[in-house]
Amino acid sequence: MPRNGHRTPTTSEVPPNPPRISRIAVEARTEQPSALALRGRNRPSFLSVLGLFFVGLLLAWLVVNALKTPGDFFNVLLIGLITGAVYALVALGYTLVYGILQLINFAHGDVFALSGLFATTVILSLFNLSGATSTLGLVGGLLATFVIAAVFGATVNSTIELVAYRRLRSAPRLAVLITAVGMSFIVQNISLAIYDVNARSIPPLISAHSVFSIRGVTYSWEAFFVVLVTAPVLVLLTWLVKSTRQGKAMRATSQDPEAAAIMGINVNRTITFTFALAGALAGIGATLYLIEFNIRYDTGFTLGLIAFTAAVLGGIGNLTGAVLGAILIGTIQAFNEGLSWNAPGPAWTKSIVFAILIAILVFRPEGLLGERTPEGA
Repeated sequence: MPRNGHRTPTTSEVPPNPPRISRIAVEARTEQPSALALRGRNRPSFLSVLGLFFVGLLLAWLVVNALKTPGDFFNVLLIGLITGAVYALVALGYTLVYGILQLINFAHGDVFALSGLFATTVILSLFNLSGATSTLGLVGGLLATFVIAAVFGATVNSTIELVAYRRLRSAPRLAVLITAVGMSFIVQNISLAIYDVNARSIPPLISAHSVFSIRGVTYSWEAFFVVLVTAPVLVLLTWLVKSTRQGKAMRATSQDPEAAAIMGINVNRTITFTFALAGALAGIGATLYLIEFNIRYDTGFTLGLIAFTAAVLGGIGNLTGAVLGAILIGTIQAFNEGLSWNAPGPAWTKSIVFAILIAILVFRPEGLLGERTPEGA
């Protein structure tokens, strides 16, 4: 009998596997799968490799064209930047509304077309700018046209929100989506009823003389005018959204409408203001488009889808992303229609744009600058 009343265990009572050895074995078994999983996560997926392959092919095609015809390449690049600037104004309207309501306002492109047709009436009938003899009168008339078209677009877009969307905020998303498509056809048919089926255009108002010409690369005053209008509008929009009280209300409503209402923000007024701001951008963009091209009742349908693709490419809900996506889409369209070496041509423009949309939804649903959300947007 041992001291202190404790007996010594016999050999048969000693555990056959010491605890230390079993613990090491368990740790080895648990660490091995985690290491394999880590290596699997670091390995690029097939879709990522495929996407990088297509991007590499595109860059190689652009480099070959730049080496073969450098003058044409940079002229086409300038055209693409101008087209992208117009698309940016429309894409910002999509992204503003989506950011605050998670709603794709498919009527936005048709508001663009109706505003552009209305601008033809203002330019030709109200101010008669085609007969303007002085530069000051022309500049003043164009400035007034931009303001009137912006107010008109804001009025139409905010009316759409009041009539069609406000009562559907708590409805299923499919109901809101169907309503947006229906409003698109309604606005389009209003444009058709008022301005008929023919395309409308205006005489050249901006000089086509070059601002500079370097080794075959020409930049005209007509193209520079688009930059003169677009750049201040984008700067003003950024300041409004990020630095003003109304912009802070928009961002708060976008993050949490219920919490914003508790904090004293008028959510209905903020949403209406956002629709009005998007419509104003559409009106300015439509006037710029009219100065460069012609416009008819269904122009906004195709252009709106292209601008929507640009917003998705940059990251829907992200202002900077919408501008980046619009410029990329504009340059891709210009390269496709303007380059000479193995370019698919204008007939393929729509197919290429929507192929980009599908590729973005497959490879990077949140867009280039967007953030991944639980819905994957």
